[in-house]
Amino acid sequence: MERLDVIVIGAGVVGLAVARALALAGREVVVAEKEPGFGSGISARNSGVIHAGIYYPQDSLKARLCVAGRQKLYEYAEARGVPYRHCGKLLVACDGEDEAKLDSIVARAAANGVNDLRTLSVAEARALEPELSCTAALLSPSTGIIDIHSLMEAFIADIEDSGGVLACGNGIESIRAIEDGFLIETGGESLIAQNVVNAAGLDAQGLASRIEGLDSAFVPKLARAKGNYFSVSGKAPFSRLVYPVPVPGGLGAHFTMNIAGESLFGPDVEWLEEGQAEDYTVDPARAESFYRSVERFWPGVKARTLIPAYAGIRPKIVGPGEKDGDFVIQDERIHGLKGLVNLFGIESPGLTASMAIAEEVARRLSG
Repeated sequence: MERLDVIVIGAGVVGLAVARALALAGREVVVAEKEPGFGSGISARNSGVIHAGIYYPQDSLKARLCVAGRQKLYEYAEARGVPYRHCGKLLVACDGEDEAKLDSIVARAAANGVNDLRTLSVAEARALEPELSCTAALLSPSTGIIDIHSLMEAFIADIEDSGGVLACGNGIESIRAIEDGFLIETGGESLIAQNVVNAAGLDAQGLASRIEGLDSAFVPKLARAKGNYFSVSGKAPFSRLVYPVPVPGGLGAHFTMNIAGESLFGPDVEWLEEGQAEDYTVDPARAESFYRSVERFWPGVKARTLIPAYAGIRPKIVGPGEKDGDFVIQDERIHGLKGLVNLFGIESPGLTASMAIAEEVARRLSG
């Protein structure tokens, strides 16, 4: 029976970052992905934004790992030629209530070590983005965008150059804790891995529930939040990202762009019910709510056409009306199984934090 040092389950951007960190540290690593190719789930369906780290509660994993991961990501992209843009972002208030929220965002950002936010007057904001409508704004120079597919390709190259293996089309049927590791069934094949990293994204809870020996009390609920995106016809209205103040469950239908220059608005928040099938189609009727949201900061949207683009689903651990959840990184100290690390609720800013998450997982496995 084949024996491995580490198996990382899930070949999205976080799983690949973890595998890369472990492989560079000299560990024998196999990445198992149930789909035919890498990065076809959550990583293929987000906005590709490199976040500054301004929204998250002080001392949370999201705050700490986002701020640390952001700098690592910029440095890595520059060194490896991964396409990115240090474009910056405007956070905008459209009324007095929003302005009060901007004040709290500044305080939270400073608590997280993000000290480059700049308060702008309406005139200053309009000078940067003439089509913008707002009552106040913040400039976040640290925000950017990155080509996620190219990033994952670079991670895979590092993994393979360090002796690691990416094995796509390999779904995990069961995992059982045994005396010297974990017995893993992959459909007609059995292997033993001394260490297992569960980076399965939307299936992380499902995979954890199939680990014989893991107490189900350590598997948090999964709440799925679908986010829809619309592209906009014509020339891009802004040269920077533009975000309204956050809304429950997300950051609001903001303006973003990808490396190819496509202008996008989204995501909104559409909660999926338990048992509801994952459907990635974008209902054109949702454009009406997008028009209402977007015209608050860009009145010109009324003269444009919003076109259904794509949708993604966030693996949240809290549901509608609940306080935002943090990343969950479980190791032996929490669940008692040596060599197992579970990653739950790795939603935004998971891309930005990916390299810092990887270092955190590598540290916990080496300890």
